[in-house]
Amino acid sequence: MSVACCVPFVECVSCLACLRWVWKKLLYTSGRESETWGVATAAEFEPVPRLCRYILSVYEDDLRNPIWAPPGGYGMDPDCVLLKKDYGNTNGQVSPYMVYLDHENADIVLAIRGLDLAKESDFLLLLDNRLGQTTYDGGYVHNGLLKAAEYVLQQESSTLTELVEKYPDYTLTFAGHSLGAGVVTLLTMLAVKNRESLGHIERRRIRCFAIAPARCISLNLAVRYADVISSVVLQDDFLPRTTVALENAFKTLACSNGTSLFFDSLPCLLCVTCLKDTWTLERKMLQDPRRLYAPGRLYHIIVRKPFRCKKILPVVKTAVPVDGRFEHVVVSWNATKDHAIICILRESQSALETMAEREEMMGIPVEQRMQRQASVKKDHMEEHRAAMERAAALDVPHAYTSSSSSSSSSYGTFHESSQS
Repeated sequence: MSVACCVPFVECVSCLACLRWVWKKLLYTSGRESETWGVATAAEFEPVPRLCRYILSVYEDDLRNPIWAPPGGYGMDPDCVLLKKDYGNTNGQVSPYMVYLDHENADIVLAIRGLDLAKESDFLLLLDNRLGQTTYDGGYVHNGLLKAAEYVLQQESSTLTELVEKYPDYTLTFAGHSLGAGVVTLLTMLAVKNRESLGHIERRRIRCFAIAPARCISLNLAVRYADVISSVVLQDDFLPRTTVALENAFKTLACSNGTSLFFDSLPCLLCVTCLKDTWTLERKMLQDPRRLYAPGRLYHIIVRKPFRCKKILPVVKTAVPVDGRFEHVVVSWNATKDHAIICILRESQSALETMAEREEMMGIPVEQRMQRQASVKKDHMEEHRAAMERAAALDVPHAYTSSSSSSSSSYGTFHESSQS
């Protein structure tokens, strides 16, 4: 067969392969990722909408005269806001945050808002990273987010220590959205590793809720810290699935003095990400020790069925997955809308109310509910242990050191147990 005859044949095969990829990609839906996960309970999901309101309140200049408050308000006492810092106070080191003392829920909350499209400092923070640039606690982390977390801990360690010692029965909760979610993830890890700087607080009193987080820590850290860090993802949200380096994702926006270029280029970026990740074998993904992931235990809020316009009663699935950890961008009109904090607040509140109604209809006595909560905690511990064993079985290069080797790995180990 001549070369001239082979060229059309190769072109046809290539076109058919591309069409098959496009068809499979269009059929890929977000529910496929969490279809085997367990269903979350109202008790474990209760903090999510409340913390979303606290994060949203950081956007306000005056909490006594709010502008962006959702229906029903923020559900917080402005007098219990111990400190609130804006961009002028943080010197561009981190996005605005606040410390709130929640007496009703026995909680000390540090909440950090998300990315401001008009602030260059936020983009510089995201740009401050290269793949494999920074190691921490035996894994890889986002360099800029780690620096921001270190800044917050340095600035507020004395305040948090005073509160932790004054209220020994209160939990210390770090909560953030988008960019802030990545910062609180690293801040939680810093707090766990440096508990002596926070009044020797017990690990069980520390927790983190990363709302719509960026992929900011390597797989071994994502699994090992799943007992204290939880990620919340609404349906098709693109950011927890965007594996492309964040400096590439936001470079066009940082270079432009507006948002139009970013939103024009975002669909192309997501398409390139889809192509790259679809043709990358999952085994190869998991074998890369520098690949970053959404942190901790995952909560996936499902509010739509595939190829249906009408919404369904929201369902919240949860797991500590190792394989299929939001690996593929979903081609959806809602990929960016589902990232908005106000949408996550609305859907998480609706999901919590639905779960509470179902449990009330079942007529479960209070004593049995307490027993069920204890059972859920036990199941989560067992699931966490199984996830660490699965991660260790992947045999990622440089992921851990064999017992016969005296040299320590720069990547750390999956076998390190969580000292709960």
